[in-house]
Amino acid sequence: MAQRTVTVASKVGLHARPAAIFAQRAAAAGVPVTIARPGGAPVDAASVLMVMTLGVPHGEDVVLEADGDGAEAALDDLVAVLATDLDSEDAPPPAGAGA
Repeated sequence: MAQRTVTVASKVGLHARPAAIFAQRAAAAGVPVTIARPGGAPVDAASVLMVMTLGVPHGEDVVLEADGDGAEAALDDLVAVLATDLDSEDAPPPAGAGA
């Protein structure tokens, strides 16, 4: 199982648009991915509702885990997504929108 810790860069944390972008990218990853607050229970990263229930604010670390072929590459992509302010104009596009 691959694991990464990343600091959430979005100014609003993982809420609304940032959570939706992240969940879409996680769903398109091709492997199961979970996200958790450090020490917390992991949730399905492909579910925007589950991601939003974590209540992750700006600047907090989260732990991503993935398993299977392509897990490392999937986590590399998702770390890059979370390390970007997803409310900015330079935010990565949702999966399927030229990503």
